Amino acid sequence: MPRFLPFVALGLLSAAPAAFAQPVVVPASPGTRTSGSFAADTLRPFGTLRDQAFKQQRWLELRMERTLPALMRRAGVDMWVVPMREYAEDPLFTAITSPTTFSARRRTIYVFFDKGPTAGVEKLALGGTSQGNVFKAVRSMKAVSAPPAGGGTTERTAELWGDEQWNVLKQVIEERQPKKIAVNTSRTFAFADGLSSGERDGMLQALGAAWAAKVVPAEAMAVDLIASRQPEEEVEFTNLNRVAWDIIQEAFSGKVITPGVTHAEDVVWWMRQRLNDLGLGTWFQPSIEVQRQFGSPELVGLNPVILKGDVLHCDFGVTAMGLNTDTQHMAYVLRDGETDVPAGLKKALLMSNKLQDITVEELKPGRTGNQVLASSLARMKAAGIDGSLYSHPIGLHGHGAGALIGLWDYQDGVPGRGDHTIIPGMWYSVELQATTPVPEWNNQQVRSMQEEDVIIGADGKVRWGFKRQTAFHLVKTTANKTD
Repeated sequence: MPRFLPFVALGLLSAAPAAFAQPVVVPASPGTRTSGSFAADTLRPFGTLRDQAFKQQRWLELRMERTLPALMRRAGVDMWVVPMREYAEDPLFTAITSPTTFSARRRTIYVFFDKGPTAGVEKLALGGTSQGNVFKAVRSMKAVSAPPAGGGTTERTAELWGDEQWNVLKQVIEERQPKKIAVNTSRTFAFADGLSSGERDGMLQALGAAWAAKVVPAEAMAVDLIASRQPEEEVEFTNLNRVAWDIIQEAFSGKVITPGVTHAEDVVWWMRQRLNDLGLGTWFQPSIEVQRQFGSPELVGLNPVILKGDVLHCDFGVTAMGLNTDTQHMAYVLRDGETDVPAGLKKALLMSNKLQDITVEELKPGRTGNQVLASSLARMKAAGIDGSLYSHPIGLHGHGAGALIGLWDYQDGVPGRGDHTIIPGMWYSVELQATTPVPEWNNQQVRSMQEEDVIIGADGKVRWGFKRQTAFHLVKTTANKTD
């Protein structure tokens, strides 16, 4: 997603995809094509909603089985309490609930209690449902009047309500006697700061001073539980990135762009509509920017007509199955008689590719985001590249949980959010730019802005989520088409 970097001259690069990685095998699913382009088929590229929910539920179960216990033990925390109310959900909500649950239920208090390596982590939902038997849902027995003929009273199951929930929480705590009670409060990470002030006040008042003294911030646990991806999710993330590539390739073609007629916003809305037609969503409005020879941002304008010789840039994300992508590509609109991109523009793209190589090599679990930023920028300068780096985690959120590797306006490191440690099994959007003088444009500076998603495997090795752009997308006109 864009970082609102200042431009010397606006524009977008064009790209013709090069031969990259081996083909990705797409699992068959009802209504799903198993060959060819996803974007060419509007029939459920990821199967039915039911198919998708089945996969998401399995990912949730694996996250609770594999990741949750390890994080709690790493932090030395034996109980984690996550209260939330309907429409005021904790950011952890999507990481711990089923795909068929869209909001908290009145109030839901999720409780995790580590019984040890043998018994594992107990998972309780004080209010709400079991999330597909992931949690044990605790209910209330409510006294109600019996029908007049019978007289007296009877009991029926009801949802926990109001202060009763805090009293049940206190009972749960007293029965288990935890040494530490983690809650989601943080001055640094929004992902770890989901406990609202009202819920915190209600909880601490009910627990009393002795238990309140055992309350500690969850912080790193919350961030890393959201950030952690399961190996089983990777094939769908690859396919999501494939869809993004397919749509971008079609957007940057003569099928969508007619030089002298098509505006940048026309392409933006074509991309949005294409996602909608595929039954998919996005987490931000796509963007199309134009760099033009002798064209300052003011001359190019906010919504310029695309012309021959323009360099184009897109920023585009796809959302499906609770996962997100983030991709930036470059394109070039061929002039009459041209069959390829000028050499100077190719070099501009090459410089950003080199910065990608450096970043991926430096992106290692155990390092902080600020350490990766510093080492990558040092190598960038030594290589003579004029660029900047502003990469971020991605997954359940577009700007995901985990360590930031720079911001466009913080190239000396990001205090707090850049000090978090990178972990195996998370995904990143490698986002950056390199600025290069182009001889064919009288040495005008052109910025090659690229973003591709990568997977850090459970083994700590980094690989592209799908592939990366190493050649401009080419927008061909009738004057230079040869096919």
